[in-house]
Amino acid sequence: MTGRGRRRAVKAGERDVPGVEHEQGDGQPGVWRIRSLAVARQVLRARHATTQAGFTAEAIPKGYLRHHPILVSDGPLHDEQRSKVARFFAPKVVEERYAALAAACADRLLAEAVATGSCCLDELALHYTVEVTADVVGLTHAPVPRMARRLVSFFNQPPVDVTRPDFGRTPSMWAKAAVNALVPIVRFYLADVRPAIRSRRRQRQGDVISHLLDEGYTDADILVECVTYGTAGMVTTREFIVMCAWHLLQDLPLSQRYLAAGAAERFAILNELIRLEPVVGHLYRRTSEPIEVIDGEQSWTIPSGDLVDVCIRQANADAPTVGPDPLEVCPGRPMAAGVNAAGLSFGDGAHRCPGQPLALLETDLLLARLLALCPRIAAEPAIGWDNLIEGYQLRGMVLEFPDPVSG
Repeated sequence: MTGRGRRRAVKAGERDVPGVEHEQGDGQPGVWRIRSLAVARQVLRARHATTQAGFTAEAIPKGYLRHHPILVSDGPLHDEQRSKVARFFAPKVVEERYAALAAACADRLLAEAVATGSCCLDELALHYTVEVTADVVGLTHAPVPRMARRLVSFFNQPPVDVTRPDFGRTPSMWAKAAVNALVPIVRFYLADVRPAIRSRRRQRQGDVISHLLDEGYTDADILVECVTYGTAGMVTTREFIVMCAWHLLQDLPLSQRYLAAGAAERFAILNELIRLEPVVGHLYRRTSEPIEVIDGEQSWTIPSGDLVDVCIRQANADAPTVGPDPLEVCPGRPMAAGVNAAGLSFGDGAHRCPGQPLALLETDLLLARLLALCPRIAAEPAIGWDNLIEGYQLRGMVLEFPDPVSG
């Protein structure tokens, strides 16, 4: 244990207790706040009793696409989609196909930063994660900085509250959301997705777009999936990298341990940091049939039609499951049987994020090289919150590098 691991990202107004809380709706379905990790896993593993309700999934019109997006599909369709894309994210595949690319990208970006003398880490991490994700997906026809700007522009959206029937938006806010989404999507399609589709129609490349073409996806279907993979691969891993760097650069013993460790121990440190600082703070599910959940000697029945808010930050600090001192960094901490080392930071059950191996590899390859350069934090990041993915944003972290000549 380092003793310096308290959370940086703490959202004002969020409660830590009780483990299960029911908010009865006024003439509307109720909302269940789940802060117990054990109960959260039961909900997320109720495979055919819930449907995706996060990321405004319930506001997405059905019937316009031949294939429902993987992020918001459920049941047998989702299971089939997941099984077919799993080969792109298996640990062995990630190591063999993407490690060299990620390492070369990290070396190039860090060399530029050292030559300049400083860098804004969130910008460097953005270009790094977009370049790696673009190769996995097949979006390789436009300069990375330009594509990164297009991807970032998707998140210029009005606030949203999925616990409310109207999502907490007025008609004018919905109109603004439509415009703010449509323009970037059109640009993204014309500059990035359409050229990739045309190229893969002529010759498959073993990437996600090639796979989707083999599955009979239309251009519109592929566009939606590219938005999903591109933003998920870029947004979450970008924040993960900056948060881990922030912790490591402020904790010299942990940083030294990281640099001296083998891959397994470095990954244990990264998993522990994202357990403590989950990028996505809430996962939402809508029950399609009653679910009974149990926590110790207590039990509850969640009725059909209710909304379940799985509070990831609180569940990941649930001492009965993750062990004592849950807000401290303790890599390799003893967890309850079957619980992932990252807690619920990558989800659980049918919608568990398949990208954990890639996110860990990317982050490790960049951070190992970054820490070896002995940078100094010149400006700490400001913490903001992305309402759409219920996650934190870290902006403005400036690192300075020692002069390569003077050391």
